[in-house]
Amino acid sequence: MSRSADLDVLATRLGPAATRDAPLGSRTTYRVGGTAALGTEPPDEEALLAVARALVGLDVPVLVVGNGSNLLVADAGFAGLMLVLGSGFEGLDLAGSDVRAGGALALPTLARRTAAAGLTGLEWAVGVPGTVGGAVRMNAGGHGSDTVTTLVAFRVVDLVAATVTDRPVERLAATYRHTSVRATEVVVEATHRLAPGDPAVAKETIDEIVRWRRANQPGGANAGSVFTNPAGDSAGRLIDACGLKGLRIGSAEVSPKHANFIQADKGGSADDVRRVLDRVRAEVADATGVTLSTEVQMVGFDVGPDTGAEP
Repeated sequence: MSRSADLDVLATRLGPAATRDAPLGSRTTYRVGGTAALGTEPPDEEALLAVARALVGLDVPVLVVGNGSNLLVADAGFAGLMLVLGSGFEGLDLAGSDVRAGGALALPTLARRTAAAGLTGLEWAVGVPGTVGGAVRMNAGGHGSDTVTTLVAFRVVDLVAATVTDRPVERLAATYRHTSVRATEVVVEATHRLAPGDPAVAKETIDEIVRWRRANQPGGANAGSVFTNPAGDSAGRLIDACGLKGLRIGSAEVSPKHANFIQADKGGSADDVRRVLDRVRAEVADATGVTLSTEVQMVGFDVGPDTGAEP
């Protein structure tokens, strides 16, 4: 069968749990880009496993979306299934030093609630507009720390095998912004081992991180840092040194405030963001010999080397 026919079969199998032409680009922090051919939001683990079983035998790509803080969706949209974890995956168990957090829980919420409970180690997460599951998958981090620093275990639903497994952190094989979690695996829970601390001190650390980010990073429609830092250097420094701050193509530009951020205008084009990204990478490579790799996942584009994984 064609992919279009497989999508029709999947829609039938999922029934009312599936939505046609589901908003996707508007769910991202760029707030630009097209729709997904199908969307579904399983409320709990059993419903997620039902989605996995419905996918058996079909050629339908799946995109797992958290807060959309690391995605750029092409204006043409995504010809597959968008999967968003429902409210049943937003739990948080603060009993003891081993904190269990649901995959859909927002990282700033995790940071603030653990700090208020006198548990320290996740204050950095207040500045990352993603989810617990997404943070595990990409080893998100900032301000001198990252996810794997406190992670001890995580729980995964495999959409291909329709199975659930609990894995120790050693199975994550985490490096800088990369792990062993595949695009067809959904992180539904993470366990972090935190240290006891003074809630007032933890709150002040969080407040300082928020103040720093407001002073040094732009707001508006963006996906945070676009490029990973090359070894021993800063992507933002390289872009700035090439005189690319403020570079504009159509409805997108390199932020005048921080060179590693690309901003999208309200009602703008995701394809313009992609054009700016490509231009920046090409000019930095020409001027310095360094080819920048993106942190942002490109969805629905014809993706070239080092530009993010197309699901």
